[in-house]
Amino acid sequence: MKYLVTGGAGFIGSHLCEYLLDQGHTVHVVDNLSTGSLKNIDHLSDHPRFQITVDTVLNPFVMERMVQEADMVFHLAAAVGVKLIIEQPVATMETNLQGTETILKLAARHGKKVLITSTSEVYGKNNKLPFDEDDDCTYGPTTTGRWSYAYSKAIDEFMAFAYLQECNVPVIVTRLFNTVGPRQTGRYGMVIPRFIRQALHNESITVYGSGQQSRSFTFVGDVVKALVDLSECEDAVGKVFNVGNDERVSIEDLAQKIKLMTGSTSKIKYIPYEEAFANNYEDMMHRMPSLKKINKLIGYRPTMDLDSILRTVIDHTQRTMAHDSVEIQNDQALIS
Repeated sequence: MKYLVTGGAGFIGSHLCEYLLDQGHTVHVVDNLSTGSLKNIDHLSDHPRFQITVDTVLNPFVMERMVQEADMVFHLAAAVGVKLIIEQPVATMETNLQGTETILKLAARHGKKVLITSTSEVYGKNNKLPFDEDDDCTYGPTTTGRWSYAYSKAIDEFMAFAYLQECNVPVIVTRLFNTVGPRQTGRYGMVIPRFIRQALHNESITVYGSGQQSRSFTFVGDVVKALVDLSECEDAVGKVFNVGNDERVSIEDLAQKIKLMTGSTSKIKYIPYEEAFANNYEDMMHRMPSLKKINKLIGYRPTMDLDSILRTVIDHTQRTMAHDSVEIQNDQALIS
């Protein structure tokens, strides 16, 4: 099979590419590198079944050829991270809405299957736990920019099912819950890599808000396997699935756990939302998926618990920091 992966130079996308190549498939990536990085896929650059095009999914002329040549599309390209979404709301809306529309329109023209990665953010301020795929979505006002991501991804889902209904595009929608693992950065507010780097540098571990908000974290390897398994299951077409982990932890406890596991002397510092973001920032207090639907269809269960995930990311971050330190020393030696 030949797969097109939009956003394939990103954190999740790069792991998906690895998995597909390991399964013997051919992979073509398109990424504009706005949040992705060539470093994530450098190790794949010489692979005979791997190709990357640096461009945007908003370019219909480039995307036409790639969609036409692919057997199926994994559409991961999207604006990600709370910080980026608040700082660049226009880019968020354009990438999420126009990008998805471009992919679906071309998939309809060329008869291709599409798996769209959506987000747990679509559940909004719904306080019912765990979240079932058929639960209502509750958002804040449109004047609060923080909700633009949730609104845009919800519209992506509506658009996907509209193309299924009117154009017979075989679509699958997945809602990802806080995917973490090696190569993820804290650049746009991702909490685990940010906490780990702060702890390893013995800097203050900065918890936004009270720290009582809770999340469930899923290892990236579990996520990409679920995406591929769903893409290969005909009964998944036309449905939406939670992909995540139903082990929940408060952000305060997460910070304490990371401090303990790294042996850090860091202090935990609480920063009000209005200081970290904007005055009208709102957060989801709790987020945890029901996994009944995906488990029933493909037998999905996460294989890594939180402690195992954290140990994997801590080890990777330590290796990366050591490598970066050696490179800096070598550069300084060359200059001197």
